[in-house]
Amino acid sequence: MRLSNRRLEDPEINLISLIDILLLVVIFFMLSSTFIEEGRLRVRLPSAAELPQRQQGAEPIVVVVTEGGVYRVNDRDLVNASIDTLRAAVLKVAGDDRSANITVRADGRATHQSVVQALDVLGRLGFSQISIATVDPQTMGGNAP
Repeated sequence: MRLSNRRLEDPEINLISLIDILLLVVIFFMLSSTFIEEGRLRVRLPSAAELPQRQQGAEPIVVVVTEGGVYRVNDRDLVNASIDTLRAAVLKVAGDDRSANITVRADGRATHQSVVQALDVLGRLGFSQISIATVDPQTMGGNAP
């Protein structure tokens, strides 16, 4: 004897709601993502295998950062490791010429802070031709770190 007159229905999954939600999620991610402009900052990366190009007649300025964070400008020791002393020494050597090539030679064991301070001083003085000296591992006999 049947107590109920119900038919057993197959369960259904409503796909329309699922598609609507997925479409909204895709639109949300498309609108909220940031688009990076790769061409905004043009950077010429240095290569350790190439020799730097030198300008004719211009004496290059070399700023050396030693392991202890001491600065030297054109092989002359500074009286202290202050950035003001470095600024004064670079101004004395460069004069009014801000287009001079400057090479920063930092010891591999120098602190990152002292190298960044030297680059910051040179940038604030208005120099735009700043190179960082590297060593070719092949010329060192394969003993490069």
